[in-house]
Order: sequence, then C-alpha cells, then structure tokens
Amino acid sequence: MVNKDQVEGKVTEAKGKVTGDDSEELKGKVKKGFGDAKEKVEEFADDVAKKVNEFVDRKDKK
Repeated sequence: MVNKDQVEGKVTEAKGKVTGDDSEELKGKVKKGFGDAKEKVEEFADDVAKKVNEFVDRKDKK
C-alpha cells in the first residue's frame, strides 16, 4: 500500500526533474525512500501482531 510520504516524494522528485532542480529532485527521492522504509516497518509490525495473535489464540484453546 502506498503511503503519503511515497506519493509526496514521487511528486517532489517529478517537480525537480521538470524544473531541472537537482536539489528538489533529491529531496523527493529521500522522501520516497523514507516512505518505502516506513511501509516496510508497518508491514513488519503487522506480521508480528498477526503471529502474536495466532500464538495467543493457540494458548487460549488449550
């Protein structure tokens, strides 16, 4: 799932490319990279929560 930082990063990067502003393009790449990392952390947290819930459910059934 795409998050706000990824979208803003892509837009900023494109704006930098269109205007020829290397600094703006770099800012966009950094923001998109931050968004990508944020998404990975969220996916990891979801996976951990799912595994914890599965473990708790197994314990409750015993």
